[in-house]
Amino acid sequence: MSSSNGGGARDRWARLRFAIVGPLLASPPPAGQLRVELERLAEREWDHPSGKGPVRFAVSTIERWYYRARAEEQDPVKALRRKPRADVGRERSMSAGLIAALREQYRVHPSWAAQLHYDTLEAHVATHPELGPMPSYATLTRAMRNRGLVRKRPRKWHEGEDKPAVEAREVLSYEVSRSHALWHADFHHGKRRVLTASGEWQTPILLGFLDDHSRLGCHLQWYLEETAEVFVHGLCQAFMKRGLARALLTDNGSPMTAGEVEEGLLRLGIVGATTLAYSPHQNGKIESFWGTVEGRLMAQLEGVDALTLKTLNDATIAWLEQDYHRRKHRELGMTPHERLAGSVNASRPCPASAELKAAFRITRKRTLRRSDGTVSVEGIRYQMPQPWRHLREAWIRYARWDLSGVDLVEGRSGERLCTLYPLDKRGNADGVRRPARPGSDHGGASTGAGELPPLLKGMLDAQAATGLPPAWVPHDKAPGPGEDDDRGDPS
Repeated sequence: MSSSNGGGARDRWARLRFAIVGPLLASPPPAGQLRVELERLAEREWDHPSGKGPVRFAVSTIERWYYRARAEEQDPVKALRRKPRADVGRERSMSAGLIAALREQYRVHPSWAAQLHYDTLEAHVATHPELGPMPSYATLTRAMRNRGLVRKRPRKWHEGEDKPAVEAREVLSYEVSRSHALWHADFHHGKRRVLTASGEWQTPILLGFLDDHSRLGCHLQWYLEETAEVFVHGLCQAFMKRGLARALLTDNGSPMTAGEVEEGLLRLGIVGATTLAYSPHQNGKIESFWGTVEGRLMAQLEGVDALTLKTLNDATIAWLEQDYHRRKHRELGMTPHERLAGSVNASRPCPASAELKAAFRITRKRTLRRSDGTVSVEGIRYQMPQPWRHLREAWIRYARWDLSGVDLVEGRSGERLCTLYPLDKRGNADGVRRPARPGSDHGGASTGAGELPPLLKGMLDAQAATGLPPAWVPHDKAPGPGEDDDRGDPS
């Protein structure tokens, strides 16, 4: 209930006063009968505006209200309102110097409790009597509230952690003008556990994507872990259901800031943005949505004893489509489906699932191993095909959660060249080896076998044209035992 000095109380008093004197304004009594009507109204009991019970008013009071309302013909209710005090918003018992001292004290120590501020300020006034008398504790706390000097609890910093230099900014609500122009994404840890197939109880984690304009739940799914692989898995399903969003807003959690996610959003032409440090209110729409999930969905599952992940996901999708999307949103004044149907759709068509999956990968440079033509990725060696064995460095694109195959891409354009598979040492032990030819993955005899190269052939022709004898003497092998020496006499 509002206080007696609040605007709501003033309105209730104005309505009561107008209900008392309004009939006299609508049907003025005959001359000489006003006093009689005022006395009749003074004898009646009226409901007190604060609900404290019946109350009566004196004739002089009602008469004052009557003449005040009659003088203000355009808005008699406004004339019957209680006028605010002339000193409202000012602390009469606090001097300007005392308020300035309080502001400075709060600037230096914003995490102090109000009682500590009061005690410290009292000690300060004792040594500086020119600041005036010390007010009461209630006056001090009221002065602090009126000036926004609320307590700011300090954050616990870990050892070695640097405090971010984040400028304090005002908090304002916002909304984009088109549907699917901005999605909010976040993880939510459930408040009850599920039974897994291995017989263990685990706390499920809900991944959700919410459209900013229509508040449409693009996709919801429960998982047992919070990783980048899980985030990409849910995000791809949201894209396949609703199309590609224009922008995605997340917090600074490691799954949402992983390299695979950042490069995937960039390849799909989606602006990836994160909230400012220690500013969860920027993603407040989906934070508020979690309260709806717990209050309406999870409340209905309280009686389910052995809740499984499959049952939970089935119930979540059914609740999302049959209840949440069809209920009137308190802020929108319509259902998310109606808001979506009446808005401009900014989404783009979603590519095929294989292309969507291939987009969420990181690209890294690796040095080619000359001895066996392999590259190492995350501790696993991959065989390079023969046409690419001449490369010194290779650009590899892969997802760290799926190393069954990686892609070799062109370093400049990023185009995919081929898929590399893990080295099969047992398969290479069969002894079959193909001739290694630069730029070819098959052997074969070279063309033009037996012919001299053109350059050397030209040299031989030029030497023969000189007419000189060969400038070398052959060294014949000496005959062995029993062999005739038929070399002749060199003389």
